[in-house]
Amino acid sequence: MTKMYSFSVILALAILIIACNNNQAQSGDNKVADKKEAQASGKQEEKKSHIAKAPDFALENNKGEIVRLSSFNDKVIMLNFWATWCGPCRQEIPDFVNLYKKYNGDGLEIIGVSVDQSGWDAVKPFMDRYKINYPVLMYNRQVIIDYGGIQGIPTTFFINRKGEIVEKIVGMRPNTYFEQRVKQLL
Repeated sequence: MTKMYSFSVILALAILIIACNNNQAQSGDNKVADKKEAQASGKQEEKKSHIAKAPDFALENNKGEIVRLSSFNDKVIMLNFWATWCGPCRQEIPDFVNLYKKYNGDGLEIIGVSVDQSGWDAVKPFMDRYKINYPVLMYNRQVIIDYGGIQGIPTTFFINRKGEIVEKIVGMRPNTYFEQRVKQLL
């Protein structure tokens, strides 16, 4: 039954990702049309920086409070999309707990965004078991879309103190990688 449940969760997540990618493609079509319209009217489209501004979000934490990314101004942020059933996620979390303990006072904020379909029923006991000391939020469809569609988990975004995404990592990395990157950004 556990294998069937895991398969169902993975299938549901895959469907969500495909739906998000379809929405993103449609959004891209609108951007092309907008660009052509601006050119036709003689307006020049603004050149965008190669570093993207991290999209703000409003997600619920485990206490039912709404948390916004913008409330972490002037922090270095590791934004980690994960799930309780993800093996590599489970391996990273103890390292994240230690990184948060070590560097939170220096301006590091780690924010976990759970993509668990079963919601807080699965996540709250997991947080207790792993002694997660950083904010954990529950995903919604919009945050998945805003961050380009999450193709796999774990996916971690490094956001600098200016609120810009400076790196996206899909998959697990050793703690030494994350710590070195945190030190560079602090």
